[in-house]
Amino acid sequence: MNLKLPGYHKVYITWVPALPKETITEYASRIKSQITVDNPDIIGLSFGGIVAVEVSKQIKVNKMVLISSVKTKSELNRVQFFFMKLGLYRIIPGPLINRTNFLTYRYFGARSPKDKKTLTHLLENTDVSFFRWALKSIACWDNETAPERTIQINGTADRVITTGRVHADYRIKGGGHLMVYNKADTISKIITKYFRER
Repeated sequence: MNLKLPGYHKVYITWVPALPKETITEYASRIKSQITVDNPDIIGLSFGGIVAVEVSKQIKVNKMVLISSVKTKSELNRVQFFFMKLGLYRIIPGPLINRTNFLTYRYFGARSPKDKKTLTHLLENTDVSFFRWALKSIACWDNETAPERTIQINGTADRVITTGRVHADYRIKGGGHLMVYNKADTISKIITKYFRER
């Protein structure tokens, strides 16, 4: 919501409940019905970026931007991926997922009172069953092909999507996982320039 893209009309995709044994590819097949124009420009954030990659395999996309996300399975943090493979997310109590504390603030890079308030709101409204499904789906994601006509914007201080394995086109200095909120002006300029290029 903080991105300013003059000349472009932003349409927000609504998350729909995931089916228990659904893959990201199958989920993308259902969610793509919300895209009603030909050759859209797509912006995917975090897990939404992974879903966007799968959508781009199923419809023709003009250009795509991934923010705080990954293009392929190999870019995922190996330690986090290992814990997701073990399924340890299943034992985290739901109320803990919906709550913020100093650890979650640090993990998501929420430093200012405004960032902390934003993160608190996001986590309070997180669907726990969808959250568990998303982690399970990421653990089973097997994409190794980077999508075409795509740029990737990641933060150097992101602890969720660490930059060590990510081949980002743009690295935002000091950007954490919430940089789409607190560094929106910088990101907006990058996206607008990219969309206006032929």
